[in-house]
Amino acid sequence: MFFITEKIVFGMAGIRVLSATIEFTAAMLMLKYGRVETAFKINAALALVGPTVFIAVTSLGLIGLAGKISPAGMATVILGVLLIFIGINKL
Repeated sequence: MFFITEKIVFGMAGIRVLSATIEFTAAMLMLKYGRVETAFKINAALALVGPTVFIAVTSLGLIGLAGKISPAGMATVILGVLLIFIGINKL
């Protein structure tokens, strides 16, 4: 199906698949319990999953890029990630 030569890409995709599985399971649990209060609690727990997955996948990506781009390019990527977090926290 897919031929992956880079272990970093495999790791990034694996984390995303795990995240999707957690999200899908949470949606099914919400439907199973059928109560707003329970669904809200499940959703609150998911609030930890998103940022954790983002940080993990971004970290793997930066590790994979470490030897392939210039220091200025790496600084630009890191600055972009920091700006994303600043923007999220300003909401």
